[in-house]
Amino acid sequence: MKKNNIALVIASVIALNAGYVHSAVSSDEAERLKSDLTPVGAERAGNADGTIPEWTGGITEALPGKHLGDIPASLFADEEPLYKVTRQNMGEYEHLLSEGVKALLEKYPDTFFLNVYPTHRTAAHPQSVYDNAFANATRCEAVAGGYSLEGCAGGTPFPIPQSGVEVMWNFLLRTEAPSIEYTFRNIVGNSDGSHTLATRNEISFQYPQFYEGVTPDSWSGEYAMFRFNTLAPPFKAGESLVIRDSISQQNARQAWQYLVGQRRVRQAPTVSYDTPDFVASGANYFDEVQGFFGSLDRFDWRLVGKREMLIPYNNNNFIGASIDDAYMNYHANPDLVRWELHRVWEVEATVAQGKRHAVPKRTYFLDEDSWLIALVDGYDSEGNLWRASMTTPFVVPAIPAKAMKTTLVFNLQANTMSIVQALQEEYLDVVPVKPETYFTGDAVAAEAMR
Repeated sequence: MKKNNIALVIASVIALNAGYVHSAVSSDEAERLKSDLTPVGAERAGNADGTIPEWTGGITEALPGKHLGDIPASLFADEEPLYKVTRQNMGEYEHLLSEGVKALLEKYPDTFFLNVYPTHRTAAHPQSVYDNAFANATRCEAVAGGYSLEGCAGGTPFPIPQSGVEVMWNFLLRTEAPSIEYTFRNIVGNSDGSHTLATRNEISFQYPQFYEGVTPDSWSGEYAMFRFNTLAPPFKAGESLVIRDSISQQNARQAWQYLVGQRRVRQAPTVSYDTPDFVASGANYFDEVQGFFGSLDRFDWRLVGKREMLIPYNNNNFIGASIDDAYMNYHANPDLVRWELHRVWEVEATVAQGKRHAVPKRTYFLDEDSWLIALVDGYDSEGNLWRASMTTPFVVPAIPAKAMKTTLVFNLQANTMSIVQALQEEYLDVVPVKPETYFTGDAVAAEAMR
């Protein structure tokens, strides 16, 4: 396949530095969201050789067949791969691969490969998201060094991004239903190839920026709140965690934890950044959940550009598989993971001056149609590739949106894997909005006393 070099949409702004300077787009530029760009800022046209098709609206209608709640358990199930990328032929596709994917091909040459399927641009968003993204293009501002937002609500904040931090805000404020519930398992893949259940949990997520009729004035700025309860293993059953995330850096994350043994709720200020994730037995960091989870302020964010890349995509079939079929000793079952060629935004994160992080450099690759993180490469303090993450985006017509919960985090040096929020044999439902008091430490404490 011929390598395509895609020009930067805004290279002149960010090519020479990793800093952040906000410059709102003009009304004329915003009109591109109604012409050559999709309503959330992707290139509407396909690529030159036709391997990436034109975006025509995505999937918005319900799909037939088996469902895991509101997740259709199959999609394009009758398609065959166009080709397979292996350790032996990876040189031919090197320009389409992340460094982490190359490392996995090298590390597991006999079992890991990429089945590459025809590209389907299935990403869709509610009309309210399109309307608000158009308004946000000229009204949304990133302040406080880019780590806080003002003047936006209800949709993609920066559909025509001009910096790396704006791209990451587009991910954090990605399209979701106002309220969802799902169950999941966190599984640790050990260095000997065995798997251990860390926890099984039920969770409620709420996204206030997508409430009906939300405006910048009516929105509190809290963009995500969740509360989960651990179901298994027995010695952890009943533990709970509540988190509320805000676009204001002064109040970026509030967290409370309930521990059954202590029978009390306590604030949990360390549930963020590079704190080992106790929900996953410490096998990943908290900000590796769902690709990136938390505040942006530990890093400087440089927008590298846009490129074509092979990424996991349209993975309803993988989510719909059994837990035993979906995962092998050291990675996901490659026969079930669907890879497609898409245009992605590439963002480089380098630990900011005066800050610290266990992973001082990361590279993120985000799908242009959905703003979802697809792949992450993480480097140690000596510049060696240390960690690789991949998500498995799937279609949820009930929103409509592409969603991603399950993330696989590979510690390439320790030969371990963390399967974060595995959805196989679980469910996800779009549900009515709950009172926001449900997402508080006091509510957890009151329920624990009953």
